Amino acid sequence: MNKEAIDLLIHQHPALKTSRDKLESMKPGAYVIHRAWGMGQIKEYDAKKNRLIIDFEDGKGGHPMDPAFCVDKVDVLSNKNILVRQKQSPGLIEELAKSNPCDVIVEILSHMPDQSASMAEIERLLNRLLGETEAKKYWASTKKLLVKEPRVQVPAKKTDPYVLREEPVKAEDEILEDFFQTKAPKKKIALASKLLEMSVKHEDIKETLPDILKSLATSLIESKALNRGERLFGIWVRNDLARFIHEDVDSLQPTSASLLKETLDLNELAVAIPGTHHTRYLNLIERTFPETWTDIHFDLLKNSSGKFTGEVISYLLEKDFHDRLKETLERWLIEHTLKGPVIMWIIKNRNTRRFSKMLSGMIAPKLLNAILYAIDYEALQNASTRRIPLAELLGDDPELITELLAEATPDTAQDLAMALLLNQGFDELSKKSLLARFIKLFPRLQSLVSEGSINQRAKSLMVTKESYIARKAEYDNLVNVLIPENKQAIATAREHGDLRENAEYKMARQDQEILMSRKSQLEIDLARSVQTDFADATVDAVSAGSVVELRTHSTGAVLTYTILGAWDSNPEKLILSYQTPLADQLITKKVGDSVSIDVDGHLEQYTIQSIKRWVDMPKA
Repeated sequence: MNKEAIDLLIHQHPALKTSRDKLESMKPGAYVIHRAWGMGQIKEYDAKKNRLIIDFEDGKGGHPMDPAFCVDKVDVLSNKNILVRQKQSPGLIEELAKSNPCDVIVEILSHMPDQSASMAEIERLLNRLLGETEAKKYWASTKKLLVKEPRVQVPAKKTDPYVLREEPVKAEDEILEDFFQTKAPKKKIALASKLLEMSVKHEDIKETLPDILKSLATSLIESKALNRGERLFGIWVRNDLARFIHEDVDSLQPTSASLLKETLDLNELAVAIPGTHHTRYLNLIERTFPETWTDIHFDLLKNSSGKFTGEVISYLLEKDFHDRLKETLERWLIEHTLKGPVIMWIIKNRNTRRFSKMLSGMIAPKLLNAILYAIDYEALQNASTRRIPLAELLGDDPELITELLAEATPDTAQDLAMALLLNQGFDELSKKSLLARFIKLFPRLQSLVSEGSINQRAKSLMVTKESYIARKAEYDNLVNVLIPENKQAIATAREHGDLRENAEYKMARQDQEILMSRKSQLEIDLARSVQTDFADATVDAVSAGSVVELRTHSTGAVLTYTILGAWDSNPEKLILSYQTPLADQLITKKVGDSVSIDVDGHLEQYTIQSIKRWVDMPKA
């Protein structure tokens, strides 16, 4: 546009007076960016129609636009803009990236206002320069390189801009400057650790280590914002710094040992420290508590998770506690106190050369029962859809169920199959997949699945009114009396001081595990229970609610069994739950049918003499 055209336009639209400079830059050949149509180039100005003719990249060639309308819709790019230079020199970006990927960002920043740009601005430019897919790949790799780029100041926050420095700054100098400027103790610890590592190669940092040590030590004493794990890590970094420059570590306060002695729960502290320092933590405990450290380590193992589980076990084995470790793991299995992370470690290491001998006795049906319980317990505690690692491991290991059931009896396998089907930690597809492995070993389970009896029982538990009332009373007593009493016992025990040598506290915590385990199981059972009086039982075939007379083939003796609800078993009175193996064999059988039952290692044959209804029998 020429001066006369601009004067006329401003005369017609006085509000455009402030946009004169922009209108003057709208000359043929100038490149522009339209907010919707992208980059374009002005080809000419049609004075007769008062229209700018612009070729846009997206196919809008020769597009006419009223200058008064488009002055707010387009930005005119200077010849130094990287988008313009890329148009004028198509290989520019490739050349810059080839010499140094960071050169592209430096070039972008050098022609931005104040030589700075936000991450969003840079990403928009890269998308135009490289295309969205290539820009994403380039930016992902280049962001990491910019951290060490002396010419660019990388923002500490995502909302801050990238800035082109007037003078290049070395990465180590930037970290050093950041260390002394920051008041955040956690960040100061991390930077001090990095500076100590870098000091081996950088002499100027090595010379500054005494000042770094002094600043870090002061921060550890004065700061109230660190949790115990962060403070312990900070003490270790401080001590490493002191040793490196030959300072007296013992004179520095607080000490790692003093922090440990003030810590009530060493399990919580173990979770809070970096994984790279687990072994150092275990060694610190041994030095701080020379009389009781083994008991502490076994308690840490019991409540451990992730890589820390393996770290504790390796540490105990290095200290020659092989036999005690084996005995403890087996005892936890028997006591039903074996937790998910330790079970995962056992599974993963059961066939390794180092651990197979120690773990061989644990690869048995009891461990599968512990696995299913741990999965079910985690599913109950987990309100979200977060995955359960132990459940995934059971499904992903094709040999595990086979190994665990190698010594199982058919009845044990059936009980475990039931536990699987009732488990809330698996979806239905996973249950079917895992159950197929059971059936491969115990084909008898196939008929149960085909008849639907297992699936039906997985949905509900038939119980008598009396047994339901008793079970509900147990649950109410647990929730309203026993658990609150235990909570108070734990609180009282805490007040007695050092928890590592506090027998009352340990016993109260063990009681808590048992109580919470029982509470979870009762909640599952009560939720699935369906009260019945067994009035729908018939005399045509055995079912829940039947009284059955059986004649023994070998002796002719007659036994009378009553089959009732899931919680009614009383072997002394010959009352069976319908879920027991004997009742399971009898159900659906008729008078005259025979069954074979394992009695003390040999099969005994019984014939059904009569079937009566329990509701019709006189009650005591």
